[in-house]
Amino acid sequence: MTSTPQTRPTVRCGIVPPYLLEHLGYGDTLLLDDRIRARRRDRRGDGAAPLTGAWTVHDAGNGTDLPGRPVRSAGEPGSGDAAVDEAAAGITGALALFREVYDRDSYDGRGAPVSLTVHYGRDYANAFWDGTQLVFGDGDGEVFARFTKAADVLAHELAHAVTERTAGLVYQGQPGALNESVSDVFAACSEQRLLGQQAAEADWLIGAELFLPGVRARALRDMAAPGTAYDDPRLGTDPQPAHLDDYVETTDDNGGVHINSGIPNRAFQLAAVAVGGSSWAGAGRIWYDALTGGDVRPDTDFAGFAAATVAAAGDSAAAVEEAWRQVGVRPVAGSSAPATGGAAPGGPLRTVRVRRSGGFVGRTVEAEVDLGGADERAATLAGLVDRIDPQAARPAGSPMPDHFTYEFDLDGRQVRVPEQDLTDDLRAVADLVLRPDGPTEA
Repeated sequence: MTSTPQTRPTVRCGIVPPYLLEHLGYGDTLLLDDRIRARRRDRRGDGAAPLTGAWTVHDAGNGTDLPGRPVRSAGEPGSGDAAVDEAAAGITGALALFREVYDRDSYDGRGAPVSLTVHYGRDYANAFWDGTQLVFGDGDGEVFARFTKAADVLAHELAHAVTERTAGLVYQGQPGALNESVSDVFAACSEQRLLGQQAAEADWLIGAELFLPGVRARALRDMAAPGTAYDDPRLGTDPQPAHLDDYVETTDDNGGVHINSGIPNRAFQLAAVAVGGSSWAGAGRIWYDALTGGDVRPDTDFAGFAAATVAAAGDSAAAVEEAWRQVGVRPVAGSSAPATGGAAPGGPLRTVRVRRSGGFVGRTVEAEVDLGGADERAATLAGLVDRIDPQAARPAGSPMPDHFTYEFDLDGRQVRVPEQDLTDDLRAVADLVLRPDGPTEA
């Protein structure tokens, strides 16, 4: 008997991060995005008949009614409309990647037809998957060109649909950054496959064709060097971090999903080059197997996803693990983000850090011990860290008045505990790290 896919709530996943639209002053685009989400929720149960064919491109005529007028389907000749034909070429390549390399028939694995809409809105500078179809604007004519120009943008949005129907990574915090990164991963794989490039020779840029002449931007994101894609008076400077030490804590953009995706993006690029050959058949196959293998859950964090890729890597496990270590992520099987959807930045690899704050005086002290160094406490601390389960150590209680609050970074795993809920092992770690000759006042 064929099982019915589990229905998950969908968040519209636009290619341009909200912080960039806000920086450019595109309030109309953000407002329109909100209207799209509300309207799509209203239309979920409209019972419309499915489209026929592998894919159909629609023309919204610069309006906002979806899907618009059908203008080209799979197997039909070019239309002469650049956006329509670019969308057709891009979706053909993306679907071929999943079908021919990963044996996946469309985004749902069951041959679902793909609906695309071009010429959406006026001066609409974005592209997104809304849970039903792919939608592309023509750009603002000042910074952004039409969003169908970049074939990797088509693949990025289709990959959001694949993630929704597989691991279902929630669009918040670290799982949300992974959601964005997975889309960039398969976007890069698709474009490099279309160009016939090996991983070592590719430029690893996402959305390189999106910007108009005169804009100081190489791309929207650079997977090989996050934080370097653009530096322009209108855009600002690319804020993506390339290492977990620089993880951006923010309440914007669902916890910084577009910003912090730079960390797993860099891990994939390093893994793809280390594994060798093509990105799609090498590291891309590993990432796909991890995404669909059952070990990645909706709340999986960076460490948990890293562990899933290492487990799926076979003979390339050492290369994949090293790639994650280079961006500061230690693979931990089953690791999940906090229930709030937030994500805490990790400390330096193989380091234990303790921060104690609060108390009657309100003094904060912190210290760290390098487990790989010559410190006499390292061996004892390593043993303690290996047997502490951060999930089990998280208490249900709240801090008490005038009690201390302890924050532990246990080799990349974070625990925040009120003093009254310290376990014996956590208290031992705190005593060792914060001994009188160790801590410094913050």
